[in-house]
Amino acid sequence: MRSALLSSACVSPRRIRRDRSGPPDPVPGPERVESWPDGDWTVRRVPGAGSAKAYRCPGCDQEIVPGTPHVVAWPADGARMAGGVGVEERRHWHSTCWQNRLRRGPGARRRPGPWRP
Repeated sequence: MRSALLSSACVSPRRIRRDRSGPPDPVPGPERVESWPDGDWTVRRVPGAGSAKAYRCPGCDQEIVPGTPHVVAWPADGARMAGGVGVEERRHWHSTCWQNRLRRGPGARRRPGPWRP
């Protein structure tokens, strides 16, 4: 009986491996140009570990907290701006806000005010 107690005490629990549903997360990398109805945009994916500063998303007007994966986008046509595209032209977006930005109507930005449940 003593040997039965020892053998069960040394057994580690079985790990449950689950398949991830859906496509894999895009690999962060260099910027790429995306063509949209509102023009061509240079887009760079920023992994969560790559962001150490808070930004304001122009899509939802909410803060992108440090450590949150997101995208940085700016107009691909740097020639239309004097001196090319500078840092001030780059905008940090939540990934879903960037994908859905064309669905928003004008004036869809949130206005500062008291929070209501």
